[in-house]
Amino acid sequence: MINHKHFLANFRAVREQSPLVHNITNYVAMNFSANALLAIGASPVMAHAAPEVADMAQLAGALVINIGTLDEKWIESMIIAGKAKQQAGGPIVLDPVGVGATAYRTQTAWQIIEACHPTIIRGNASEIMALLHADVKSKGVDSSCSSTDAVDSAKKLAERTGAVVVVSGEVDYITDGKQVETIRNGSAMMPRVTAMGCTASSMIGAFVAVHAHNPFEASLHAMAVMGIAGEMAAQQAKGPGSLLTHFIDTLYTLTETQLIDTLKQ
Repeated sequence: MINHKHFLANFRAVREQSPLVHNITNYVAMNFSANALLAIGASPVMAHAAPEVADMAQLAGALVINIGTLDEKWIESMIIAGKAKQQAGGPIVLDPVGVGATAYRTQTAWQIIEACHPTIIRGNASEIMALLHADVKSKGVDSSCSSTDAVDSAKKLAERTGAVVVVSGEVDYITDGKQVETIRNGSAMMPRVTAMGCTASSMIGAFVAVHAHNPFEASLHAMAVMGIAGEMAAQQAKGPGSLLTHFIDTLYTLTETQLIDTLKQ
């Protein structure tokens, strides 16, 4: 279960410290993820040019690598940044978008894992399962499985890679291979907004930047904030378009009392 004192302390730290989060992410997610990070109080940078990513990664509090829109130059930049961040000793979040849809994506994800040793891996159920099981296929970048289906795979992936693994879905699961925690907040409308999952990975980047010594707890706190904000925003939204707007506004106006009162585990 979430330690309320730690949860609020880390939420407060993101707002007070405004950690720099370096995102090498996809074209679809850039705007939404950047706005969400700004709304929660973090400082986003979206830099993917190979000549600067090592310097940027070392400067940032956390590096988020998202393989949503792949090409060879981006993969080169991801690995340069990941190696630089690993050498600097800072946290790395990997979002293996669309793994299982093509062999190229799966191979790229493992190339990054083996070269950069991410601190945290966050994906939907199909993506997490496909990293371990070649016969699991994702529906493009969408999951064809429920998050509950992926718990065993998440634990095995955590054991194999040494990373905290986050499975997002109707119920979010967070595991380090031994302990497993859940977040049950959210809205069925959230998957109808593109890049919501990518934004969750960026949010994890913000929380692990201020809580790097405990990536499991940082991941748990970030997913709680995402779920709570989505749930509160959905109460005001008429559809996915207005959900996006209300979600950003909710992140900006969230109070500590709302976090504790709304949290579901």
